[in-house]
Amino acid sequence: MIDDRDYVGYAANPPDPQWPGGARIAVNINLNFEGGGERSVMDGDGVSEGVLNDIGFPSLPTVRSPMVESVFEYGSRVGGWRLLRLFRKFGIKICLLVVAKAAERNPEITRAFVEDGHEIVSHGYRWLDFQTIPEEIEREHVRLGIETIERPPKARSSSRRSRLSSWVSL
Repeated sequence: MIDDRDYVGYAANPPDPQWPGGARIAVNINLNFEGGGERSVMDGDGVSEGVLNDIGFPSLPTVRSPMVESVFEYGSRVGGWRLLRLFRKFGIKICLLVVAKAAERNPEITRAFVEDGHEIVSHGYRWLDFQTIPEEIEREHVRLGIETIERPPKARSSSRRSRLSSWVSL
């Protein structure tokens, strides 16, 4: 197999895009809100999340992983609120990629992002690895995700991040 990846890019010599009117590039900030939507023995999954995190420990059948759970919980309990205060202070609007189950479990932070005018993007109903899940189940999760986040606080999702294509609109 030939390694055809580009590890260098433009390096110190990026091209000048010559934007019309000297316009500047917009920066899009995406924040994943997943805590409570990940695989969990408590939610009836056979294992706790072991892949879609940066912990590096494997999941074990029927055994909870308090370390993984605490990482996912931190964002909704503390980290998300800290970031929201920073976004307010500097007038920054972001895209909040919401796992609907996480929004159900912490509607207060979801409502705060909506009230502050941030864009809400459905990130599915659960935070699962859909590579091995049948398409019809993924489609059901897309539907459930959008349906769930459109409940109060009425955050209309403009799109959905999915493996079916880069972005799926329903």
